[in-house]
Amino acid sequence: MARDSYDSAYARPVRRLLVTVVVLCLLVLVIIWRIDNPRVERMRAALVDRVVPNMEWAMAPVTSVARIFEDFQSYARLFEQNQELRRELQQMRAWREAALQLEQENARLLDLNRVQLDPELTFVTGLVLADSGSPFRRSVLINVGARDGILDGWATMDGLGVVGRVSGVGERTARVLLLTDSNSRIPVTIQPSGQQALLMGDNSQTPLLDFLEAREDVSAGDRIVTSGDGGLFPPGLLVGQVIETTDGRLRARLAADLVRLQFLRVMRSHPGTSLDDPGSLIGPPWPLPEDGLAVEMPPIEPTSAQTPEDTDEARLEDGTNRP
Repeated sequence: MARDSYDSAYARPVRRLLVTVVVLCLLVLVIIWRIDNPRVERMRAALVDRVVPNMEWAMAPVTSVARIFEDFQSYARLFEQNQELRRELQQMRAWREAALQLEQENARLLDLNRVQLDPELTFVTGLVLADSGSPFRRSVLINVGARDGILDGWATMDGLGVVGRVSGVGERTARVLLLTDSNSRIPVTIQPSGQQALLMGDNSQTPLLDFLEAREDVSAGDRIVTSGDGGLFPPGLLVGQVIETTDGRLRARLAADLVRLQFLRVMRSHPGTSLDDPGSLIGPPWPLPEDGLAVEMPPIEPTSAQTPEDTDEARLEDGTNRP
């Protein structure tokens, strides 16, 4: 115990002395380094020439460790870039295969069905001016109107899928009611089953599919297109895909991006010709008489092997019934 107290009493003054000497040396070094004198400058240069080359051996490990750390960081970045490029390449291969399959399927179906696309179905492109949506109404305003020939009820698309329909036309603007609005109701067809359904908006991002005839024929991922029933929308416009929610209800994931709407295509719909008189389409091969009952047949000329008595006319005149 006494020895410990002696050691601590002896070490305390030594530490103070060493700290004082170090501080004085640093002060002298700073003062010498700040003196602007040629002689002191030569002394500083000699000190640097003497000390700095001899310190390279001490800085070599530090330099090597710094280079190793930089190389490791570079390798890590290269590895991350390589992994990212591999993922992108895999996705591009999948997209390429899907595009080739769709192209082949489309060409095969067009060749088999001889589909004649409607040449009169054109569009007018408009810029989305404002989003007037609210918790109870989903609609947008575009900068085309009656002066551009826009009519109420025409379908609108964003280039990928159906967005909604025109619900109000002004002279220079028009209002588009989105498919997600609670007032939106459009007839659709689910492919490939061909089931007819009604797409009903409920102010959510996934409208509801209702009034299905055979729900078991519809599965998630099926394609949804407009059916054209009622003449509201042209048939065959892409709407989206079928999804099944956790509550078991079928909804539509829209192909159109309703969050980032910038330009809209207003599809010009031309009403079809109504067939009011089907009788005028296909007529009889000869004109009917006025009474519509008797048809005058041409007379039958007797052949050389027959006599006038053997003809039907002679039998009718004689009143006999000869074979």
